Amino acid sequence: MLATSIARLCGPRLHYAWIALAVTFVVMMGSVGVRSAPGVIIIPLQQAFGWDVATISGAISLNLLLLGLVGPFVAGLMEVIGLKRAMLSCLAVLLMGTTLANFIAEPWQLFMTWGVMVGIGVSAGAMGMAAAVANRWFTERRSLAMGMLMAANAAGQLIFLPVLGGLAETHGWRSVSMTVTVVVAALFPLVALLLPDAPASVGLSPYGGTPDSVLRKAPGNPFLVTLQGLLRGARSVDFWLIAIVFAICGFSTAGLVATHFVTYCVDHGLSQGTSASLLGSLGVASLVGSILSGWITDRYNPRLILFAIFTLRGVSLIILPYTAFDITSLTIFALFNGIEWVATVPPIVKLLNENFGRRDAPILVAWIYAMHQVGSAAAALGAGLLRDFTGTYVLAFVSTGVACLLASWLVMRIPRAQPVAA
Repeated sequence: MLATSIARLCGPRLHYAWIALAVTFVVMMGSVGVRSAPGVIIIPLQQAFGWDVATISGAISLNLLLLGLVGPFVAGLMEVIGLKRAMLSCLAVLLMGTTLANFIAEPWQLFMTWGVMVGIGVSAGAMGMAAAVANRWFTERRSLAMGMLMAANAAGQLIFLPVLGGLAETHGWRSVSMTVTVVVAALFPLVALLLPDAPASVGLSPYGGTPDSVLRKAPGNPFLVTLQGLLRGARSVDFWLIAIVFAICGFSTAGLVATHFVTYCVDHGLSQGTSASLLGSLGVASLVGSILSGWITDRYNPRLILFAIFTLRGVSLIILPYTAFDITSLTIFALFNGIEWVATVPPIVKLLNENFGRRDAPILVAWIYAMHQVGSAAAALGAGLLRDFTGTYVLAFVSTGVACLLASWLVMRIPRAQPVAA
């Protein structure tokens, strides 16, 4: 096995956990590229087929919703059949969806490809998978590892959004589908050859851990494993507080800004390519913010970190509609909002690890992420409807900012976590 040979070659100089982290980073980055593609093809699809924003937003909303709802069951499947097989299965569905998306001509086909298949397939790079990799491969620096994986969201936006936005503007929506299909196909050999299920697969212990700290596969039915994990979490008020907070997180990021920011900028006279580049620049700040959040979370109270993040986010969203909406103000918004874009994840995962243990945390993270995607789906559809009804996104951005301020208050209602054994 190639991974075992590389692990032996690296020896004590480089723990294979960092290679597994790098492979997962690339998969997540590619998944983000696919997931963000619908945001840059709204206008080209309007021009090509005459569909309204609400119809296209409905397909994106379904995509976001399925990503969240399928994620917990993918995490349960991963616990039973292993990390690699679960990730490859998701990539297969994703490749099928992006390939068929090149041939859509009716709204129902948009819903089936970009909505259903892509929504299920991008679970290969979802948060539950990231939490599983961090928990299986790291005992020390686990929050830092989680922060680095979340930086893949930023890197994906930074790399893919300007490229996809330019392609959509110059060559139409179909060029976007073709590009992401090639990207997904390239991920298969990377996962198959270089991502073992766990450290024990290459004769190692987790980074900073001992053989006793290895997490092994769970026996039984993946569906039951997933539901049992949910039942254990649902008995706790802390779980529901975290779930509500993370739903607001999804409402304000993937649902609103990632889906509608480009169209909002175009409404104010900016070009499609410039708007996509501005959204991509958000990824630069997010890249730094997510890693910094992981480093800080290893050292400080995660509740206070979340309070600061949601307060800053709420203020930025409320202020944006009342700026000059020029390149300067939009760049400031992108950088300011980008710092805390995915910085919520390391403190959220730390709270779940401390309250529920490493075994259940990936499944609970996936369920929490399902709530995140419910919020994302609601914002993607709701903001599109508000824009069609009122002719502007002002109400959508201001109301979302108020919701973020509410989340900052809810975070402080979560009591200090009591450590639980793995």
